[in-house]
Amino acid sequence: MHEPTCHRLLTFTGMSRRGCRTTVGLLVIVAAFTVATQAQAGDGNPPTPARLFFTSQGKTALVHADGTGLRYFAFDKLDQATWQPGPIFPDGRRVLFLSMEPRRDGPGRSFEEYYTQTPTHLWVHDLATGSLEEVCTKERMAPFMTPALLLGEDRILVQVVRKQVGQIFSVRLDGSDAHAFTQPGEGLPYGLSLSPDSRRVAFHLASPQGYQVWTSDVDGSQRVRVAAAPEHLYFGTSWSPDGRSILYVDCISGKDPGHDWADVCIGRADGSEHCVLTSGQAMWFAATYGDPKTRGGGSNVPAWTRDGNILFPRRLPGSKVPWEFQSNRPDVDHFNRDYKPDRARGGTEICRLDPRNGRVTVLTQSDPPTWDFRASESSDGKQIAFCRATTGGPPAIWVMDSDGKNPRQITRGLDNQGADHPRWLPQLP
Repeated sequence: MHEPTCHRLLTFTGMSRRGCRTTVGLLVIVAAFTVATQAQAGDGNPPTPARLFFTSQGKTALVHADGTGLRYFAFDKLDQATWQPGPIFPDGRRVLFLSMEPRRDGPGRSFEEYYTQTPTHLWVHDLATGSLEEVCTKERMAPFMTPALLLGEDRILVQVVRKQVGQIFSVRLDGSDAHAFTQPGEGLPYGLSLSPDSRRVAFHLASPQGYQVWTSDVDGSQRVRVAAAPEHLYFGTSWSPDGRSILYVDCISGKDPGHDWADVCIGRADGSEHCVLTSGQAMWFAATYGDPKTRGGGSNVPAWTRDGNILFPRRLPGSKVPWEFQSNRPDVDHFNRDYKPDRARGGTEICRLDPRNGRVTVLTQSDPPTWDFRASESSDGKQIAFCRATTGGPPAIWVMDSDGKNPRQITRGLDNQGADHPRWLPQLP
């Protein structure tokens, strides 16, 4: 058991069982979201079965936690190449979707310069009625605009990129009444999350001084720096259930240019304390999987449970991923890896970490080892969804009981080519 390393002793008091709204990066900007509000069942009516979103080959699907009811969304909109679910409205029925036209980067066109020239569109989809309405069409500031955080019924934070400069704006749902949340030139802000009381926002800032974690009011004012240090890449934010602390990771980027590994950290939202909960860069950070035909990936971030514990993918001793980062050549595709399965070894396991005392409980084990990642707890706290991939294989979505028992695979995605980014929906009456 690793003893947490803190600037001062960090304690948690009065942990509630309220859910928290988080934002987790899918790509460099695009984010996935969990639900802020848990819907309550009506009098005497059983709740709907637990359901999850996931993505596969650029499509979004919905499936019950027992593997039944699988359906892929097929929105009939011209020139939209991919669809991803974004924030879920408090009613639990409406979802903000992001669609992208065919990407403008590719052979001879670098990710850094051309990806954010891809036109995007935002839509509100009603899961009950099937309606789909485009939003954020008024006073549009750039072709590339993605949802960052839903602040209420009619206000959202969006990421806008103009001439490779990213900035967060607060806009009405129709796109009007824009107010700057961050300023151009201070760095790329993403990984946003909303506090349980909806008054503060946490985010990381890819600044000229490095990746830093901050909190602010919902209008961007009253900023507080939570974590920043040279050679440290602080990434991903999630509020604790009691609203006092922020969960994020710390990658020693100078020693790990591929960002494969990181440590799990928490910091006080008021900036007074920073605590490293693991040691030796124990968490799998830059998830990569598949073979050259099914390759994929995306940043891993840890997740809170309702009772104030933390789920994270822990590396087995000596583990090495099959996709080896190539630091000796320019990164033009935001992947920059060669497939070397003969050098791969080990894997990862989903663990539950108690931040109060550093105690770690292993929830998944495989023989031979697999790569388990992206764990999150259902809104009722009874189940955990996660991804599992064999070395060189595409991931599948798995669900297990909250104590790690009864693990079962529920889908391998379209044509068994992989499924990623599982996300729980609220259980409705």
